[in-house]
Amino acid sequence: MLRVGVLAYPGCFASEVFGVPDLLTMAAHVAGPDNAGYEVSIISPRRRVAASGGTALAVSSLREVDVLVVPGFELSPGLDMEAKLASLAPEIAAIRSHAAAGNVVVSICVGAFLLAEAGLLHRRRATTAWLFADELARRCPGADIRPERIVVTDRGVTTTAAFTAMYDFALELIREHSGARVARTTARVALVDDARSSQTPYVDARLLPQPGNEFSRRVMRRLDQNLAARYDLAALAAAFNVSTRTLLRRFADETGQSPLDYLRSSRVRRARHLLETTERTVAAISAAVGYRDAGTFAALFAQHTGCRPRDYRAAFRRGAR
Repeated sequence: MLRVGVLAYPGCFASEVFGVPDLLTMAAHVAGPDNAGYEVSIISPRRRVAASGGTALAVSSLREVDVLVVPGFELSPGLDMEAKLASLAPEIAAIRSHAAAGNVVVSICVGAFLLAEAGLLHRRRATTAWLFADELARRCPGADIRPERIVVTDRGVTTTAAFTAMYDFALELIREHSGARVARTTARVALVDDARSSQTPYVDARLLPQPGNEFSRRVMRRLDQNLAARYDLAALAAAFNVSTRTLLRRFADETGQSPLDYLRSSRVRRARHLLETTERTVAAISAAVGYRDAGTFAALFAQHTGCRPRDYRAAFRRGAR
């Protein structure tokens, strides 16, 4: 029996507390009684725990487990992260103690912030929800954050992307403990995708904090309004009465990128919207965002999203039958 403990704490997402145990339960049924199963417990250093939304959780005291799963929590705008982590000192101590004993630690979504506070991500590769990857990198500069990855394991520490990535991790665990057939069958029974490798196609740049100030934002607006036009740095600089050198320097200082890099990202963002919501051909969408050569556009799109335009449409087309 593989002993799996889920660390419950105040404000954790209840679905992330039960998601992994539920999939492991299904895997045990698929594997059958003659195969080693899973002993799952919800544990906490506290006697009472209320999860997100005030949901009361029945918890057991801390115990030794082979795998400790740390769920995420509601990381709302304006949250005082320092105060939040300080309030979870008992849980962070438990995470640190568990890792020190040589056992596996896993975080789901922004549970990675608790692992970072426990010192487990230093000099390790890690991931988290793409929306909060930059914040995790700022808080833990010694970590190698891979925001494109769904699951990252580095020397006994596993981190995952947002929410449903708990199932990607659980399927990996099932594959290692019960075999590929059981993992594959469990995924089919649960209607869980067992072939995801990147969270890049899900990224919506509009939800990320917008860098820059008034100058760069004015440049961005002009580029956004002329997505189909040929990129002309000299004309762009002239429109703002600055030299090309000044334009590049000011834009880079404020945003950390070049106007051309921003334009390419904006074109891909527009193309994603058209692929999701229209029946236009890939060639027509390519032309609409400034690329006469559909092959060049497809290569750029794949570089930014991790998949080709037709594959993206198949996965994300809204209202598709």
